[in-house]
Amino acid sequence: MKTKRHGAVLGLIAAGALLLTACGSDENAPSGAAPTTGESSTPVECGGKSKLNAEGSSAQKNAIDTFIQAYQQKCSGADVAYNASGSGAGVKNFNAGQVDFGGSDSPLSESKGEVAAAAERCQGNPAWNLPLVFGPVALGYKLDGVTDLTLSGEVAAKIFNGTVVKWNDPAIAALNSGASLPDKDIKVVYRSDESGTTDNFQLYLQAASKGAWTQGAGKQFKGGIGEGKEKSAGVAQAAGSIDGAITYVELSFAQDNKLSIAKIDNGSGPVELTNETVGKAIDGATIKGSGNDLVLDLNSIYASTTAGAYPLLLATYEIVCSKGYDADTAKAVKAFLTVAATDGQAGLADAGYAPLPKAFQDKILTAIQAIA
Repeated sequence: MKTKRHGAVLGLIAAGALLLTACGSDENAPSGAAPTTGESSTPVECGGKSKLNAEGSSAQKNAIDTFIQAYQQKCSGADVAYNASGSGAGVKNFNAGQVDFGGSDSPLSESKGEVAAAAERCQGNPAWNLPLVFGPVALGYKLDGVTDLTLSGEVAAKIFNGTVVKWNDPAIAALNSGASLPDKDIKVVYRSDESGTTDNFQLYLQAASKGAWTQGAGKQFKGGIGEGKEKSAGVAQAAGSIDGAITYVELSFAQDNKLSIAKIDNGSGPVELTNETVGKAIDGATIKGSGNDLVLDLNSIYASTTAGAYPLLLATYEIVCSKGYDADTAKAVKAFLTVAATDGQAGLADAGYAPLPKAFQDKILTAIQAIA
C-alpha cells in the first residue's frame, strides 16, 4: 500500500465532509456521518523506555511515521524506530523478542505456531492484535469519456477473471443505467509481485462476488488474465497509460495517476470512496478475537451490504504483549499507541489512510489501556 499522498487525497470528499481538525470536532460532519477522531481527552502517561523498536508491515510505514511525529510532540524525548521489513519479519522478530511491537497485514496465525510463539515471548501471556491502520483500495480505471462508473463485487470478479471482457457488457450496463459505455476491450492490470493488496482484493472478491470468484485468495494474483506490473506504482502507471484499463490499487496511487475511481454497489446502492464511507465500513466490522485481542472478521467488511459503507479495505495490525513487558517498555508502548490512536489520527488522511471512526477508536483505546 502506498502511503505518500500528492495533491488532494481527499479530493473525492465534498466540502465539509470529515476532515480531521486539531480538536477532533465532528460539528462539520454531514448528517449520518461516522465520527472520526483527532485529538482525544484520553490521558497519555509519557515516560518509560525512551526509544521503542518496532518492525513489520511496509503497508503502514507512513502511518507509523505520522504516529511517531505526534508521539514526539506529545512526549518530549520519546522516539520509535520502525523498520518496514515486511509483515513476516515483523512477526518473527516480535516473537523472538527483538522488537517491542510488530506490524503485520494479518493477525498472528495459530496454525503457523505464531500465537504460541508470541505467548512465550510475552512471558506466558497472550499477544494482542490491534488493527490500528486502515487503507482503502480503489478500483481505478481509465476509459475515455467515462468518469462515473459503478461496479459490484460480482461484476468486478467477472472482470478480473476474464468472464466480462467488454466495457459495454450487459452486466456493467445494468449497474450504470443511462451511461454511454464503449464497445471496448477491458484491459486488466494486476500486481505481478506478491502483495498484501492483492490478497485483500481477492479476499474481497471471494466474499462479495456471490460465487463469481472461485480462484481463491493469496498474495499472488490468481485471475489468470491481464498484464502484470510490479508494485503499486507500476500497476497505477500502466493503467493510467492504457485506454480501457482497470486495476486495484491504493487510493493515493490511483489519484497520482489520474485514474477514475469506480463506486462500489454492495447491494444497497453505489458507494463512493470517501473517509466517511470507509469509516462506516470500519465501524461495522465484526471482531472475532476474544477480549482485547481485536482480530477482525474481514468478511464482515467485504461482504457488508450496509448502505453507504465502502467495503474494499486493507487493515494492518500492531502486535503487542498483553502482559510480560518490563515496566519501562510497557509504559512507552502504551503511550505511543495511545497517541497513535488519538492525536496521530489527525495526519492519516494526508498520508492516504482512513482515520478511525470514534466507536472503533474506543475499542482500540480500551485494549491499549489494558496492557500491563
